Amino acid sequence: MPELLSQAEENYLKAIYKVSRRDGTPVSNNAISVEMQTSAASVTDMINRLSQKGLLNYQKRRGVSLTEEGYATATHLVRKHRLWETFLVDKLQFSWDEVHELAEQLEHIQSRELVNRLDEYLGFPRYDPHGDPIPDAEGLMAERQQVALSQLPVGQLAVVVGVKDHTTPFLQYLERTGLLLGVQLRVSERLDYDNSLQLVLDQGTTLLVSQKVGQNLFVQLK
Repeated sequence: MPELLSQAEENYLKAIYKVSRRDGTPVSNNAISVEMQTSAASVTDMINRLSQKGLLNYQKRRGVSLTEEGYATATHLVRKHRLWETFLVDKLQFSWDEVHELAEQLEHIQSRELVNRLDEYLGFPRYDPHGDPIPDAEGLMAERQQVALSQLPVGQLAVVVGVKDHTTPFLQYLERTGLLLGVQLRVSERLDYDNSLQLVLDQGTTLLVSQKVGQNLFVQLK
């Protein structure tokens, strides 16, 4: 483990990890600025600090990538965040749209023993309440074949396994419409006008969703 990091430094590492998982590496300063919702100057300053601590590799005019140590630190942060979200939903009965901000605070607890015991207490879950994989103590995580709902062929049966958009309004929308993790569905029609999707859910319920919803919901083929 590196020297004790500030919460801001940890947040940057996690943001770089997230963007690199989504867009590949190296990660541009601009992408970090957008993810962190901060100025380019602040990003440059933090990149210099994290590079000096051996957590980032910086390539001029290309961007940054996590070093082996930086990747391990970021993965551990993600592990803590997703375990705490799971605990809050499964054991304290928070709803899945309430737990992100709480987990953002709890993820900065440093004790690895506490995190490992939390993992054991929860039964070593592989996925969090939003369907995101939880890294294990070695930083390894489950990988599954999933696609965006918007890419699902008409007539193909699938099951909802995750969300791309973790914002409260989207999660509350899914609650209201019944598009929850574990629900089986198929696309009965894709409308040419706006690529909205007519869905048939479990027990024959039908639902029309926008292309945006389809792009932010992950499914696994059955």
